[in-house]
Amino acid sequence: MQPLYEEKEEGMEVYEKPSEHVSPHLHKSMEFVYVTGGTLEIGIGQELFHMEEGDLAIVFPEMIHHYQVFGGEECTAVYILASPSLCERFSNITRQKCPADPVIPKERVHREIPYAVRHLALLYKEEKDPLQEALISAYIQIILARSIPEYELIDKGAVDSTDLIYRTVSYISSHFTEKVTLTDMARELYVSPFALSRVFSATFHTNFNGYLNQTRLEYACSLLRYTDQSITEACENAGFESQRTFNRVFHEKMHMSPREWRKQLS
Repeated sequence: MQPLYEEKEEGMEVYEKPSEHVSPHLHKSMEFVYVTGGTLEIGIGQELFHMEEGDLAIVFPEMIHHYQVFGGEECTAVYILASPSLCERFSNITRQKCPADPVIPKERVHREIPYAVRHLALLYKEEKDPLQEALISAYIQIILARSIPEYELIDKGAVDSTDLIYRTVSYISSHFTEKVTLTDMARELYVSPFALSRVFSATFHTNFNGYLNQTRLEYACSLLRYTDQSITEACENAGFESQRTFNRVFHEKMHMSPREWRKQLS
């Protein structure tokens, strides 16, 4: 699994998995979230929206969003990332508008949507061919056609997300695997380090290093879960400067070592 913040030029990704905390991020893909168990909180900009089993949420392209899971109950969901090419018929809407509330409750989710979600998950596992690509496009169109009429659409500019917040998330998304410092980042964004520090503390409720390490950790976990990369390779490819830092950050979040966590997955 690649990170949700990675830009996708074409195609689709589908993951059915336990939901977990995901830091604020953005990407060019359309993202569909269909909850299959438990509850999930989805944040758009600086607003948080509640989801329950059977609910659907759609995150339009270039929207800052994040996920939170509260309580001890496990939440599972199907996450679908669809490239702009698969949503082309709705590009005029998705480019300028977004839902005031991204969540469509279960009772308003059209019966064709769960059907389309299930079949997209099945198609994603199959070998790629032209017929499969046509079916994928058709199912994406069904979900959008049945969902968009349920939304109150507003201008994207009305969402409470300042330009600096957008640029901060975008910068970290593009550079988290590199050596990044607050001072260098502030210089690249033409702001003061103090102003940038306030974004992290006020919006992301952490400091620069905390947000950067969380982003790296989420990517490293996806590599450990969905690839055969070694722990050392995942650590390096996620941008951690040392195995010691990676182990510390991992244990603080997961309360176990990377090796123990990966062993639980098998």
